[in-house]
Amino acid sequence: MRTNAAASHNMPHHIRQTRNDRFVRMLAYTVVGLFGLICLYPLLLTVSVSLTPEDVVVSDGFRLIPRTFSLDTYRYIFAHSGDRILRSYGVTLLVTAAGTLASMLVTSMLAYAISLREMRYRNVIAFICNFTSIFSAGLIPWYVVCVNWYGLRNNLLALLLPPLFSVWNMFLMRTYFHAISPSLYDAAKIDGAGHWTIFFRIALPLSKTALLTVGLMYALSYWNDWWHALMFIDNRNLYPLQYYLYSIVSNVNAVSSGRVPSGAAASIRLPAETVKMAVTIITIGPIIFLYPFIQRYFVKGIMTGAVKE
Repeated sequence: MRTNAAASHNMPHHIRQTRNDRFVRMLAYTVVGLFGLICLYPLLLTVSVSLTPEDVVVSDGFRLIPRTFSLDTYRYIFAHSGDRILRSYGVTLLVTAAGTLASMLVTSMLAYAISLREMRYRNVIAFICNFTSIFSAGLIPWYVVCVNWYGLRNNLLALLLPPLFSVWNMFLMRTYFHAISPSLYDAAKIDGAGHWTIFFRIALPLSKTALLTVGLMYALSYWNDWWHALMFIDNRNLYPLQYYLYSIVSNVNAVSSGRVPSGAAASIRLPAETVKMAVTIITIGPIIFLYPFIQRYFVKGIMTGAVKE
């Protein structure tokens, strides 16, 4: 009892910080805070301009706090394209969810396979994957193969399959799988586990950090994708959000510049500048709310792969 009491008496309840430690900590908080404000400024400016009347933007330019606020740009977008925007949201959400899950499954399985030291020809497979990231056949052969051979035309698979696999993300996950101690795999094999069991019950749970990071990259790629819709989609009901809003901005710019006859809108001044900012806010809104729910797992998963001996 006396020994335990002395040990608990000698154990410090907290680490006393010196003046230099407090100064360095305050300096770090200040630098990080200023950097955060610098990153936040463009977003706040975009929101402000999207809530500003077009004539005020033309006369005053972009201002963080405009003289007047207006929802005319959002009314214009949703009044003319509200139903189609909601449909495009649904297409984008479906493609992002399904594409991210499929990409994570394919990427993690290949990364796990080539991370195994006993696998034959794993270096050859890695070289082939790396070769495709450096050299490509070109746009026209790629388009011919996707359309004529795979039938990727006016269907959701045209938005899912082309960006399904990323060599960079695969090598990132391979590095993380490679860092897992082989003793865990050997212990599972002694207990009778096969590679499927090891992959789903050992490798993936110990790689949450890599899975969340790569999954976020894939989700952003699918969410921001408009190029494949431009190449393969003609049906307006299958337009993803990014491509549909891109078409709105293109049409507004074409009418405002006089390249296209405005017809019934000849006497109406279209919000060419503010519509760009409003479209940006509509596009990035859901993704911004996704970050806080994923970011909290990053630090938590850093020590997940540690092996206790």
